[in-house]
This record gives sequence, C-alpha cells and structure tokens, in this order.
Amino acid sequence: MHLGAKGWRVGVFEQAQTPGGAVKTLELTEPGFRHDWAAMNLSMLAGSGFFKEYGEDLSGRGLEFAPASHCFASVFDDGKWFGVSTGQGETRARIAAFSEADAEAWDQLCEEFPGTAEYVFALLGSPMQMHIHMRLFAKALYRKGFAWTVDLMRLLISSPRKFLTETFETDHVRATLAAWGMHLDFAPDLAGGAVFPYLESMANQHFGMVIGKGGADTATRALISKIEASGGEVHCGKRVAKVLRKDGKASGVAFEDGAEVKASRAVIANVAPGGLMDLLEGKSGDSVFDTKMNKFSHAPGTMMIHLALDGLPDWTAGEELKQFAYVHIAPSLDQMARTYQQANAGLLPDEPVLVVGQPTAVDPSRAPEGKHVLWVQVRMVPGEIKGDAADEISQADWSVVKDIYAERVLALIERHAPGLKSKIRSRAVVSPLDLQADNPNLVGGDQIAGSHHLSQNFLFRPALGHATGKTPVDRLHLTGASVWPGAGTGAGSGYMLAQKLGGK
Repeated sequence: MHLGAKGWRVGVFEQAQTPGGAVKTLELTEPGFRHDWAAMNLSMLAGSGFFKEYGEDLSGRGLEFAPASHCFASVFDDGKWFGVSTGQGETRARIAAFSEADAEAWDQLCEEFPGTAEYVFALLGSPMQMHIHMRLFAKALYRKGFAWTVDLMRLLISSPRKFLTETFETDHVRATLAAWGMHLDFAPDLAGGAVFPYLESMANQHFGMVIGKGGADTATRALISKIEASGGEVHCGKRVAKVLRKDGKASGVAFEDGAEVKASRAVIANVAPGGLMDLLEGKSGDSVFDTKMNKFSHAPGTMMIHLALDGLPDWTAGEELKQFAYVHIAPSLDQMARTYQQANAGLLPDEPVLVVGQPTAVDPSRAPEGKHVLWVQVRMVPGEIKGDAADEISQADWSVVKDIYAERVLALIERHAPGLKSKIRSRAVVSPLDLQADNPNLVGGDQIAGSHHLSQNFLFRPALGHATGKTPVDRLHLTGASVWPGAGTGAGSGYMLAQKLGGK
C-alpha cells in the first residue's frame, strides 16, 4: 500500500480465494455469525507507525475499530479470577485483593511504563540494523543511565517466569500475565519471553484493546480499497509457483497455470522461509542462506474452535467476566510449561492453554441480536500427532482428531462455565493442518509464522544478515511475520520494507 502511494504500480497475488491470510472474517457456522478466522486483536495495527501515517485514509475507506476497556482475564480452578481493565483503579483493586505488595509492584510498573515504552516501541518499530539500534541504546545510556539501560536489556532477554516471579508474589497474577507469552511461543521458562507479558499487560492497562468492528476483515477490506485506489490490483486464487530470474535478478513470477507477470522494480514474497525456497526451486545462489531458510524453526501449532451461541458463557468465577475480550484458561506457570513440552513432543496436551475470545461482548454487530460468537484458540497442539498425553485418543489424523479433541477443549471451558454446551447452536473446528492448507505460511498451524525465541528474533529473524528482508537474489525481498519485527497485526516488516524501497 505504501509503495502504491509512492507511485509504484503494485500487483498483489494471493493463493487463497479470500484475501487477508490470517486476518479475515467468515460466516463459518451460520449466516449472520461472523467469525475471525485466526487473528482477532487489532491493537498492534491501531498503535503502529503504519496506522499513524495511513489511519485517516483507511478509516475513510471503512476501517473501524471496536474498543475494549475490559481486555483480558484468567480463570482458576479455585474459583477466583483476575483481569486487566482500563478503568481507574480497577486492575489495581483486583490485584490488591490478592496482595497489596503486588498492587504496589503494579503501580511501579505503570509509573515507569511511559519511559520504558518509548525505547521498547522504538526498538520494535525500527528496521533491524545495527547502526539504528546502537544509536537507540546510546540515547538510552545518555538519558537514562547505565543501570536503567541494563535493566531494559535484562527485560528483553528474561523468561516470563523470571520476570513475573521477581515482580509479583501471587500465582494468580503471574499466571494471568504469563498467558500472553504462550501467544508468541514463549512458555514460562524460555529466555526472551518476558517482554510480551510486560507489553501486553501495560499497553492494555494504559490504552485498552481494539478489535475490528464487524470483524477483523474491516482492516483487510480497507487496505485493498487503498491499493486499488492507487492503481494497484489484488488477485485471489492465484498461486505463485516460482520467482522468475534474469541476469541474477528477480524479474517476475510464474503461476501454477503457467501464466507469468513481469516485475520491473521488485518482487516481494510474503511467505515463510520454507515457502521462499519453494519459489526459488530450492536454490537462491547462496548455499549458506538456503541452509538458514530450510532450517528456520516454527512454533507448535494451534487449533481454532468457532462457536455460534445463544448466550455468552456463564463464568462461575464472576459475572463480570462476560465483559472481557479474552478469557484465558491457563491456571499456572507449571501447567503452561507442561502443555508446551507436550505439544513440542508431538503429544495432544492433556490440558491445553485456551484463549477464549468473546468478540460480541465488545462488538455485538458480529452476530444476530441477542446471539454471540465465541473464538477459541487452543495453544499449543502439535502439527503432527505422535500420541495423546491423556492416553485417550489413539488416532493421529487431524481430520478425525479435531472434533474429538474439540470435546476435550469444550469440557475444559465447561468446567469454568457450566452450561456452555447447551448454548451452542453450531460450531466449526479448524485443525492446525486446516490453517496451513488455507495459508501455507502457518506451517503446522503455527499462527506466528516462526518461533520468536532469541536464536530466531531481533538480528536473527529470519537469519543473521537478512532481518530487513534482503535475499541473495537482487530485487527479491522477503516480508511477513517471519521477518523482523515478527508476528502480529502491526504491518511492521512490510511497512519498513516499503519505506526502504519507496522512501518515507
């Protein structure tokens, strides 16, 4: 979109019949019930540099957000709950009910957040080039001092468990915040994961959360409108088979049907590293690069359950939970660690981590009047099933297992919200392999297009020397969630690349 605004003639070729990748909304269950296929939270888009530049234009083209002041919560087996809301003192009061010391720790985090956020958001919003980030850390050293800068660096490399156990004494608070690490492939004990629970909790406390009014596809439709208004074209159902090369430069693309499109300036591949190697027929001309792309690691898979409901879940922990955009079922750091280990071992977790999205609590327009949709993300599950940690499911074919496993998931929700099953009108279950079939970037159902562990993040996303999307093939660029700054709806890698190619 940025390139089109800079005068480039842009063609977008999407292999799926519906544009948007993981950001689309479909009537998966019944007419009138609109379900976000994968991504639901658009807060990263709303807070991005891309939206700062183009938000007014996109809003004029129909992009509309539905704000959530009650952002996320967790429910626990002891009947208690904890959640983060934007209301004055709400979150603090909930923490104080568990521990005044933790409430004071929360106060301190909130007080320090604006100063910390300036540097963290600058880091995440800048191209991953050494000279840029050296200047950023030099600025921090000059303005904040050595100790503060070292503490920031320590936060960036700490595990969720390390950060949360040092900061809070209450298991309920720790677990509620740690659940955000699981969204990005960070089980509690993995280094580099602390920043995500920190940012989500602080950003939600200070700014709230937004989802798309009517569905996440409000963003996709507005983007397409802008591309077309700038003279570009978007073609769906066009699967690119390979990148064409001439004199060592990318010169266009060829489709499965043999048709070709020439490119005079650049070919931009929004694919996972393995997909890029397929487009290059296995060879870029640089064997070291090829090895790195072929060894790129993906996170465990996810599974989606979409429900059309006659009413929201009746959470036994508290009626107030019906107001939250997300309710996590992730009762402890140890349970999250166990679930992650089981999924990595190829086992169906005995008690998966659940992200229960309640979009119609925020945006009633997604369902007929008085009805609701539930968006259930199951984290984590294996893309390839090697067994069942509960020793109950013997099958290994996801086309069979997904409905059986969905019953385990629903029983887990029912434990915290009795009567849910009686409210279900219809459902659609999406396995990890269904996600991959729809969008090959989600390898094995990996919704973040690659692990964000330290060995594959920052300078190493997707590989050292290629964090800007540069490839060994001149005029061929890689973008998407597999490239720095990684997953999410913030348009980071694409916007940075477009600024590099077309100018700011």
